[in-house]
Amino acid sequence: MTDVGYSQDYSLTGSGTKRALEIGLASAQWYQAPIPRQRMKQLMQRSDGPAIRDTITWLSAFIVLAGFAIHFYPSWWSLPFFMAYGVLWGSSSDSRWHECGHGTAFKTQWMNNLVYNIACFMILREPRIWRWSHTRHHTDTLIVGRDPEIAVMKPTLVLKVFSNYLGIPQVYYSFKAMLKHAGGTMSDDEMSFVPEPERPSIYRTARITLALHLLPFIAAWATGSWLPILLFGVVPSIYGAWFYVMTGYTQHAGLPENVLDHRLNCRTVYMNPVFRFLYWNMNYHVEHHMYPMVPYHRLKELHEELKPYCPPPYPSTFAAYAEIIPTILRQVREPTYTIRRPVPPGTEFQPRLDAAVAAE
Repeated sequence: MTDVGYSQDYSLTGSGTKRALEIGLASAQWYQAPIPRQRMKQLMQRSDGPAIRDTITWLSAFIVLAGFAIHFYPSWWSLPFFMAYGVLWGSSSDSRWHECGHGTAFKTQWMNNLVYNIACFMILREPRIWRWSHTRHHTDTLIVGRDPEIAVMKPTLVLKVFSNYLGIPQVYYSFKAMLKHAGGTMSDDEMSFVPEPERPSIYRTARITLALHLLPFIAAWATGSWLPILLFGVVPSIYGAWFYVMTGYTQHAGLPENVLDHRLNCRTVYMNPVFRFLYWNMNYHVEHHMYPMVPYHRLKELHEELKPYCPPPYPSTFAAYAEIIPTILRQVREPTYTIRRPVPPGTEFQPRLDAAVAAE
């Protein structure tokens, strides 16, 4: 059956926003599993060691893969090294941006800020805009009209969803926004979550970022080689984007909107050690959303604590996509269809909402 006339206003200034505020979904109280306070304090303890180790490994991998790519260039033997390098640049930067943006990867704050800004450049995200955007995403996860980071909207546009694997749509929208900010303006949606005192800094940063993205092209012209373009800036952000899109869709795609329980609108997916390193353990996504101040290197421990209160995790990325793909395709004709995750008996959560408005 087709849901005729179904529509959702995902803008942050429209009817979806008004409804979320009326019902009480905005900045609401979310379900939290009853983990003992002392144990949570242990899990939230920050440390520089794991992130320093992983960042040194990460940067070393860049050097090694770039070295092999340059050595074999322009033969076809360079292709696998460019592809692996692209995943580091255009995908693993997504998780580094994310964790350092939370301020939990390192104990030392300047380290978080340094890696955060480097990763933002790689993943084409403006640092200050995305700090505020992601704060809202955690406050109002998948709340229509409030969350600026809903990746798969309904009715589902399949071409748009799958074109993101190519990295081109993200680049287009990122540069469109940067050009707007460089001109001293921002969208109404952005103004709804970015405080006014922050805006001049955003405009300056956009101008600097645009200038930096010109450097690889200038270097390529000066050296007569394509290598600077292939290794730095926007191009590896495109050809390396597929992995972060693949892992990103496992987080929320196909799950219900407008619920106040992260067990229902987030997925935890078991992944292999290489994926977890690239993704910085964000496969434990229920855990991360329920307790976002737990550092990435402690999420596996938190997962063990939360097992009695959460739906069973997905055994693999393949298993997650075996559910996601049919759901996305079904939502084209049935936008109200959604995946229902079972919570253990006795742990159900009933949020306090305006029942009269919610029932309309």
